[in-house]
Amino acid sequence: MLNKIEFKKIRDFGEIINDTFLFLKQNFKPLLKVFIYLCGFFILASMIIGINQQINLQKITGAPGRFPNFRLLNPLMIVEYFFSFVFGLASFTAMNLSILCFISLYVEKGNIAPTVEEVWAYFKYFFFRAMGSFVVISIFAGLCFVCLILPGIYVFPALSIFFPVMIMENGSLSHSFGRAFKLLKDQWWSTAGTLLIIWIITSACSSIASLPAMALTLFGVFASSSHTLSNTVIIVSSISQSICQVFMIIPIVCVSFIYFNLVERRENVGLMERINHLGETKENFNSNEAY
Repeated sequence: MLNKIEFKKIRDFGEIINDTFLFLKQNFKPLLKVFIYLCGFFILASMIIGINQQINLQKITGAPGRFPNFRLLNPLMIVEYFFSFVFGLASFTAMNLSILCFISLYVEKGNIAPTVEEVWAYFKYFFFRAMGSFVVISIFAGLCFVCLILPGIYVFPALSIFFPVMIMENGSLSHSFGRAFKLLKDQWWSTAGTLLIIWIITSACSSIASLPAMALTLFGVFASSSHTLSNTVIIVSSISQSICQVFMIIPIVCVSFIYFNLVERRENVGLMERINHLGETKENFNSNEAY
């Protein structure tokens, strides 16, 4: 029988990476189903708006050496940029929430994959809180990077576990923010190293998957006499980029393991639960033996 992944345990650097991919292997179909059902609309809407933006932008800029035709700018494009921002924000929120809610329910159900309906109940409860919180922490992270690069790098690991804290602990913005920094105390280097490795792996997977679209884009640029992209190339490239967003599942799962690892190191929640479970099992055995 396949041993299901237990989240509530202490893991070192290598175990977090290995268990991330093991969890993905064991739960690939239910995870992908949840991702498509809950994120598909937002990703599709972002893709359509992005394609339209690129086509309109190319009409304005024209071929190299030509002065941009700013007369083609219109209020509709401003509306497009607004919706591009909104759907991009909603898409990022949906991707994080769908996977984190899946994991939260997986843990609650005793390492059993939840259904789409069960995840949806959590998803809609957290959606607007998570989206608003993401705007706030993005502004905070941006200010840290603008003021000095080092503060931005320092806060990145804590902000990475912000959403797991919010979902797993049903935390508010202030609680999740403070709790993330508290959990990270004395574990910054190992957490930052794990995040760096998992993002390199994710970027490599995404780059390999998008190679055909990149090759088509380069071919389209050099084959065109005006050195501009055709609408077909823009559409294919945008579709490829949207499909590659599925690889975001990897770092989100990894961040969940990091969160539980940090909680266990400080509070031993999972260990105490297992000890209590053993005690209950022993009591049940003794009571049955009496009969």
